[in-house]
Amino acid sequence: MDIKEILEKCDHTLLRVDCTSDEIRALCDQAIKYHCASVCIPPCHVAGAKRYAGGRLKICTVIGFPNGYMSTAAKAFEAADAVKNGADEIDMVINLSMVKDGCWVDVAKDIAAVRDACPGKILKVIIECCLLTEEEKVHMCDIVSRSGADFIKTSTGFSKGGATREDVKLMRENCLESVKVKAAGGISSLQDAEDFIALGAERLGTSRIVKLAMEQEKLEGAPQGDY
Repeated sequence: MDIKEILEKCDHTLLRVDCTSDEIRALCDQAIKYHCASVCIPPCHVAGAKRYAGGRLKICTVIGFPNGYMSTAAKAFEAADAVKNGADEIDMVINLSMVKDGCWVDVAKDIAAVRDACPGKILKVIIECCLLTEEEKVHMCDIVSRSGADFIKTSTGFSKGGATREDVKLMRENCLESVKVKAAGGISSLQDAEDFIALGAERLGTSRIVKLAMEQEKLEGAPQGDY
Protein backbone atom coordinates (compact mmCIF):
# COMPACT_ATOMS: atom_id res chain seq x y z
CA MET A 1 0.00 0.00 0.00
CA ASP A 2 1.26 3.46 -0.87
CA ILE A 3 2.25 5.50 2.18
CA LYS A 4 0.04 8.35 0.95
CA GLU A 5 -3.02 6.09 1.23
CA ILE A 6 -2.05 5.19 4.78
CA LEU A 7 -1.50 8.82 5.76
CA GLU A 8 -5.02 9.72 4.61
CA LYS A 9 -6.34 7.30 7.25
CA CYS A 10 -4.17 8.65 10.07
CA ASP A 11 -5.30 10.78 12.99
CA HIS A 12 -1.89 12.40 13.58
CA THR A 13 -1.76 12.26 17.35
CA LEU A 14 -0.14 14.15 20.21
CA LEU A 15 -1.73 13.54 23.61
CA ARG A 16 1.30 13.84 25.88
CA VAL A 17 0.33 15.64 29.09
CA ASP A 18 3.05 18.30 28.73
CA CYS A 19 2.71 19.04 25.02
CA THR A 20 3.12 22.72 24.14
CA SER A 21 1.32 25.03 21.76
CA ASP A 22 4.38 25.09 19.52
CA GLU A 23 4.29 21.30 19.30
CA ILE A 24 0.58 21.35 18.46
CA ARG A 25 1.17 23.86 15.67
CA ALA A 26 3.98 21.71 14.30
CA LEU A 27 1.66 18.69 14.45
CA CYS A 28 -0.95 20.62 12.45
CA ASP A 29 1.64 21.66 9.88
CA GLN A 30 2.69 18.05 9.42
CA ALA A 31 -0.88 16.77 9.17
CA ILE A 32 -1.74 19.39 6.55
CA LYS A 33 1.37 18.68 4.52
CA TYR A 34 0.86 14.91 4.53
CA HIS A 35 -2.94 15.02 4.11
CA CYS A 36 -3.81 13.23 7.35
CA ALA A 37 -7.43 12.61 8.30
CA SER A 38 -7.10 14.82 11.40
CA VAL A 39 -4.93 15.81 14.31
CA CYS A 40 -5.90 14.24 17.65
CA ILE A 41 -4.98 16.58 20.49
CA PRO A 42 -5.88 17.43 24.11
CA PRO A 43 -9.05 19.47 24.66
CA CYS A 44 -7.15 22.49 25.98
CA HIS A 45 -5.46 22.91 22.59
CA VAL A 46 -8.58 22.60 20.41
CA ALA A 47 -9.45 26.28 20.11
CA GLY A 48 -5.88 27.30 19.29
CA ALA A 49 -5.44 24.50 16.76
CA LYS A 50 -8.73 25.37 15.11
CA ARG A 51 -7.66 28.98 14.65
CA TYR A 52 -4.21 27.96 13.45
CA ALA A 53 -5.43 25.35 10.94
CA GLY A 54 -7.94 27.78 9.48
CA GLY A 55 -10.20 25.10 8.00
CA ARG A 56 -7.34 23.21 6.33
CA LEU A 57 -7.54 20.30 8.76
CA LYS A 58 -10.01 18.35 10.90
CA ILE A 59 -9.48 18.77 14.64
CA CYS A 60 -10.09 15.71 16.82
CA THR A 61 -9.96 15.65 20.61
CA VAL A 62 -10.44 13.21 23.46
CA ILE A 63 -13.19 13.05 26.08
CA GLY A 64 -13.01 11.27 29.45
CA PHE A 65 -9.40 10.57 28.61
CA PRO A 66 -7.62 8.34 29.40
CA ASN A 67 -9.50 6.61 32.22
CA GLY A 68 -13.16 7.07 31.31
CA TYR A 69 -14.38 6.97 34.89
CA MET A 70 -15.69 10.50 35.30
CA SER A 71 -19.43 11.05 35.46
CA THR A 72 -21.57 10.90 32.35
CA ALA A 73 -22.58 14.54 32.87
CA ALA A 74 -18.93 15.57 32.99
CA LYS A 75 -18.19 13.74 29.72
CA ALA A 76 -21.19 15.32 28.02
CA PHE A 77 -20.13 18.80 29.16
CA GLU A 78 -16.56 18.16 28.02
CA ALA A 79 -17.77 17.05 24.59
CA ALA A 80 -20.07 20.05 24.18
CA ASP A 81 -17.26 22.38 25.21
CA ALA A 82 -14.89 20.76 22.73
CA VAL A 83 -17.40 21.26 19.92
CA LYS A 84 -17.88 24.88 20.97
CA ASN A 85 -14.11 25.33 20.74
CA GLY A 86 -14.04 23.89 17.22
CA ALA A 87 -13.61 20.12 17.48
CA ASP A 88 -14.74 18.23 14.38
CA GLU A 89 -14.26 14.76 15.86
CA ILE A 90 -14.62 13.36 19.37
CA ASP A 91 -12.84 10.26 20.74
CA MET A 92 -14.46 9.26 24.05
CA VAL A 93 -13.41 6.62 26.58
CA ILE A 94 -16.07 4.26 27.91
CA ASN A 95 -16.66 3.78 31.63
CA LEU A 96 -14.75 0.57 32.27
CA SER A 97 -16.04 0.32 35.83
CA MET A 98 -19.56 0.03 34.44
CA VAL A 99 -18.39 -2.62 31.98
CA LYS A 100 -16.78 -4.70 34.71
CA ASP A 101 -19.93 -4.41 36.83
CA GLY A 102 -22.04 -5.54 33.87
CA CYS A 103 -24.04 -2.31 33.90
CA TRP A 104 -24.62 -2.41 30.16
CA VAL A 105 -27.58 -0.02 30.13
CA ASP A 106 -25.46 2.58 31.95
CA VAL A 107 -22.59 2.04 29.52
CA ALA A 108 -24.96 2.71 26.64
CA LYS A 109 -26.36 5.82 28.34
CA ASP A 110 -22.83 7.13 28.91
CA ILE A 111 -22.10 6.89 25.17
CA ALA A 112 -25.52 8.30 24.27
CA ALA A 113 -24.96 11.39 26.39
CA VAL A 114 -21.74 12.19 24.55
CA ARG A 115 -23.40 11.43 21.21
CA ASP A 116 -26.14 13.93 22.05
CA ALA A 117 -23.54 16.53 23.06
CA CYS A 118 -21.76 16.49 19.70
CA PRO A 119 -24.48 16.32 17.02
CA GLY A 120 -23.18 16.22 13.48
CA LYS A 121 -19.63 15.49 14.62
CA ILE A 122 -17.75 12.22 14.18
CA LEU A 123 -17.81 10.20 17.41
CA LYS A 124 -15.31 7.45 18.13
CA VAL A 125 -15.77 5.20 21.17
CA ILE A 126 -12.59 3.90 22.83
CA ILE A 127 -13.25 0.56 24.51
CA GLU A 128 -9.68 -0.09 25.78
CA CYS A 129 -9.44 -3.66 24.55
CA CYS A 130 -6.43 -4.56 26.67
CA LEU A 131 -8.61 -4.35 29.81
CA LEU A 132 -11.55 -6.35 28.45
CA THR A 133 -12.35 -10.03 28.12
CA GLU A 134 -13.32 -11.39 24.72
CA GLU A 135 -16.95 -11.52 25.85
CA GLU A 136 -16.82 -7.89 27.00
CA LYS A 137 -15.28 -6.80 23.68
CA VAL A 138 -18.09 -8.49 21.74
CA HIS A 139 -20.69 -6.92 24.02
CA MET A 140 -19.15 -3.49 23.47
CA CYS A 141 -19.22 -4.01 19.71
CA ASP A 142 -22.99 -4.51 20.00
CA ILE A 143 -23.49 -1.48 22.23
CA VAL A 144 -21.39 0.81 20.04
CA SER A 145 -23.17 -0.48 16.93
CA ARG A 146 -26.50 0.63 18.42
CA SER A 147 -25.22 3.92 19.89
CA GLY A 148 -25.12 6.12 16.80
CA ALA A 149 -21.32 6.41 17.08
CA ASP A 150 -19.29 6.48 13.89
CA PHE A 151 -16.27 4.48 15.06
CA ILE A 152 -15.21 1.94 17.64
CA LYS A 153 -11.59 2.41 18.74
CA THR A 154 -9.22 -0.14 20.23
CA SER A 155 -7.22 1.81 22.77
CA THR A 156 -6.17 5.05 24.41
CA GLY A 157 -2.50 4.20 24.10
CA PHE A 158 -2.17 5.09 27.80
CA SER A 159 -3.02 1.69 29.33
CA LYS A 160 -1.10 -1.59 29.38
CA GLY A 161 -1.57 -2.36 25.70
CA GLY A 162 -2.45 -0.87 22.33
CA ALA A 163 -4.06 -2.11 19.14
CA THR A 164 -3.64 -5.76 18.19
CA ARG A 165 -4.46 -7.48 14.95
CA GLU A 166 -6.74 -9.89 16.79
CA ASP A 167 -8.78 -7.07 18.32
CA VAL A 168 -9.20 -5.19 15.04
CA LYS A 169 -10.39 -8.40 13.38
CA LEU A 170 -12.82 -9.10 16.24
CA MET A 171 -14.23 -5.58 16.14
CA ARG A 172 -14.73 -5.62 12.39
CA GLU A 173 -16.47 -8.98 12.57
CA ASN A 174 -18.79 -8.01 15.44
CA CYS A 175 -19.77 -4.43 14.63
CA LEU A 176 -22.37 -3.33 12.11
CA GLU A 177 -20.92 -2.21 8.79
CA SER A 178 -22.07 1.32 9.59
CA VAL A 179 -19.55 1.45 12.46
CA LYS A 180 -15.94 1.91 11.38
CA VAL A 181 -12.90 0.67 13.26
CA LYS A 182 -10.01 2.81 14.52
CA ALA A 183 -6.79 1.14 15.65
CA ALA A 184 -4.64 3.13 18.06
CA GLY A 185 -1.69 2.55 20.33
CA GLY A 186 1.58 0.90 19.38
CA ILE A 187 1.36 1.42 15.61
CA SER A 188 5.06 1.79 14.90
CA SER A 189 5.66 0.65 11.32
CA LEU A 190 4.18 0.72 7.85
CA GLN A 191 3.63 -3.02 8.14
CA ASP A 192 1.54 -2.48 11.29
CA ALA A 193 -0.51 0.13 9.46
CA GLU A 194 -1.03 -2.04 6.39
CA ASP A 195 -2.04 -5.03 8.51
CA PHE A 196 -4.60 -3.06 10.51
CA ILE A 197 -6.10 -1.57 7.36
CA ALA A 198 -6.27 -4.99 5.70
CA LEU A 199 -8.12 -6.31 8.76
CA GLY A 200 -10.73 -3.57 8.50
CA ALA A 201 -9.43 -0.47 10.28
CA GLU A 202 -10.41 2.72 8.49
CA ARG A 203 -8.55 5.06 10.86
CA LEU A 204 -5.22 4.80 12.64
CA GLY A 205 -4.30 6.77 15.72
CA THR A 206 -0.56 7.32 15.49
CA SER A 207 2.19 9.88 15.04
CA ARG A 208 4.72 7.37 13.77
CA ILE A 209 3.49 7.15 10.16
CA VAL A 210 4.07 10.87 9.55
CA LYS A 211 7.54 10.51 11.04
CA LEU A 212 8.22 7.63 8.66
CA ALA A 213 7.01 9.75 5.73
CA MET A 214 9.33 12.54 6.80
CA GLU A 215 12.25 10.11 7.05
CA GLN A 216 11.42 8.66 3.62
CA GLU A 217 11.20 12.14 2.11
CA LYS A 218 14.59 13.05 3.56
CA LEU A 219 16.22 9.87 2.24
CA GLU A 220 14.76 10.41 -1.24
CA GLY A 221 15.80 14.05 -1.28
CA ALA A 222 12.25 15.12 -2.08
CA PRO A 223 11.63 18.88 -2.17
CA GLN A 224 9.87 20.39 0.80
CA GLY A 225 6.25 21.30 0.24
CA ASP A 226 3.01 19.51 -0.44
CA TYR A 227 3.38 15.78 -0.16
